[in-house]
Amino acid sequence: MDSQSIDLLEMAWEAWHTTVPLGIASIVCVGIVIERWWQYRGLDKATRELTRNVVDALVRRDVATVRSLCEQSKTPAAKIFLDGLRWKNIALEDLDRVLATSRQEEVHGLRRGLWILGTTGSLAPYVGLLGTVIGILGSFQAMASEGAGGFAVVAAGISAALVATAVGLAVAISALLVFNFLSTRVTNIANGLARSCERFVQALLYVESAATAGPGAPPAAQSSTEVPGGQPA
Repeated sequence: MDSQSIDLLEMAWEAWHTTVPLGIASIVCVGIVIERWWQYRGLDKATRELTRNVVDALVRRDVATVRSLCEQSKTPAAKIFLDGLRWKNIALEDLDRVLATSRQEEVHGLRRGLWILGTTGSLAPYVGLLGTVIGILGSFQAMASEGAGGFAVVAAGISAALVATAVGLAVAISALLVFNFLSTRVTNIANGLARSCERFVQALLYVESAATAGPGAPPAAQSSTEVPGGQPA
């Protein structure tokens, strides 16, 4: 480690009242980013695949297969579809509201922890500014105790103040970048869930219309049960 790095570490320690809280916040934010990224990884593809399989099974009026597919899947869409399957023979408009409520709950869960990133990004510059003020006050105290001015007297305090400002800005910029990225990711996932719910309801509409169409209705699968939003299969 060269002397310049040692000097930076010493200046950072001089502003410990700012750098230590920001360092702890940074570690927490990194943990949240890793956990959320792992949670979102491959979710769009898994949701599309599940929706396609569920719609195909509904067209065959095979509700048992739909339930099995949803129970095996770990995606938020599976939980939403399972909530819809719990309701028997209700109006499709009411089922659509049930799905919308379930979808909002799942999206809320996907946003868990993101507020910490947003709060850190908003507060970090002010924490750095607090360190700057404290560093400058330390410089004035050094001048008062020495009874003289000059760069040598105030250098330590000013250096600590600048380090505090730099650390605060670095943490804020990083936190806001990942917060915006993950928020956009959640929005895209939420839009995908909305489209999946629409296809789910459209499939139920097809099943209900086919069931009342008489000879043109598709054959029911052997393991079929009651179709949500429609008449018993």
